Formats: sequence, structure tokens, C-alpha cells
Amino acid sequence: MKLQTIEKDEFTIIKVEEKRIDAVNAPELRQKINELSGTGQTRVILDISNVTFMDSSGLGVLVSILKMLGGSGELIIAGANGIVSDLFKLTRMDRIFRMCDDPESAEQIMTVA
Repeated sequence: MKLQTIEKDEFTIIKVEEKRIDAVNAPELRQKINELSGTGQTRVILDISNVTFMDSSGLGVLVSILKMLGGSGELIIAGANGIVSDLFKLTRMDRIFRMCDDPESAEQIMTVA
């Protein structure tokens, strides 16, 4: 899975540079964030603005990432649009995840928090 990682002082931005998060590549995303949390980086913005398709395994990985970060971390999903945004709404995961329309809004939240 192609990911771009940008480390800021207070948080890390992970930009998914794939069109899909599915059963094939979702485990790589989990592994990357697991590695980050192992180094103490537990405040993450996941930029999925390039993603045009996500299946249930992709959503499941995001749930496991949220659990992995637990109370000591923070995860913001940024840039969900189209059918990916619809998936979050249909499954009501938009109520579970902190979501922002774009990465810039997420950065403002992380900087203030």
C-alpha cells in the first residue's frame, strides 16, 4: 500500500495514496499505524481523500486502529468523500470516528487539542 507519512510536532498525518482500502491492502495500513503507535506517535490524521472505494475489511481495520490507539491516542479520518463517505454514514461509523471534510480542518483540531 502506498502511504505518505508527514510527521508534525504534535501528530502524524498518514495520506493513503491508493484508490482502494480493501482486504488486499488494509492489513498494511494497520501495520503502519501499529508501528507508529509503538514509537509513541498516537495522534494520527488519516487522509483518505484519494480513496474511492472501501470494503468492510477496510472499515474493520479502521475500527481496529481506533481500538489500538485507545484512550491514549487520537484518530481523525479526513477527506472521506463519495461512496466512502456514504459507507461511514450507512454503517453509522461517522458517529464512532472523528471525521473532517479535509486534512486542513483535521490539522486545526489536532493543533488546538
